[in-house]
Amino acid sequence: MPAINKALETSNPMTSSNLVSCEQLHETFNQLPLHRFPFDSEAIPPNGIYILFQKGEEAHGTNRIVRIGTHTGENQLRPRLKQHFLSRRKDRSIFRKNIGRCLLNKAQDPFLEAWNLDLTSRENREAYTGKVDFRKQEEIERQVEEFIQGQFFFAALQIPEKTDRIEIESRLISTVSLCEKCRPSKSWMGLNSPKKKIRESGLWQEQELYKTPISNQEWDSIHDLG
Repeated sequence: MPAINKALETSNPMTSSNLVSCEQLHETFNQLPLHRFPFDSEAIPPNGIYILFQKGEEAHGTNRIVRIGTHTGENQLRPRLKQHFLSRRKDRSIFRKNIGRCLLNKAQDPFLEAWNLDLTSRENREAYTGKVDFRKQEEIERQVEEFIQGQFFFAALQIPEKTDRIEIESRLISTVSLCEKCRPSKSWMGLNSPKKKIRESGLWQEQELYKTPISNQEWDSIHDLG
């Protein structure tokens, strides 16, 4: 099996006959072990890509991919997933933040303006003291947590090298976002998002959409590493 980075360098992903179909991605990822909350961290590779599915969302006759993500630090895939599923800190997980945006926007709750603030730094937290109802924020964090833990499950694909997984993540996201058959259900929560890219793509993300899809050569290098 060729090295992943070699495949990335030599492939020609823009040749249509050389592209992997979105249906093929769905079929393969749905055949990997699927993890639901509470999940066993030891069953997840330390480095790689996660593929999120959501209850009630289907495409290509199986569970529809609704988000693809990775991590930058070494051995951080497990902690990254815990940030999404367990950590009540919206500014450490854009996924959590986007779920909260949908819940608030659907309810036409004016707290959405405060939810959008970035409170990561101590300086910002101090600056917004008195302007943010932190009890209200904790309540929304709890709702987000319940929604994520109850609605989402995922597969994990082992990719040890940082440069490889960042590039592959982008190619996979592009393949799914460019597929006209991968459309959200009418009840998909993401349709309540104030973010146009989320509503239109049917994916819980805004980055790496509609770029270069994955090629057969790249796919041959990674599809059996899960």
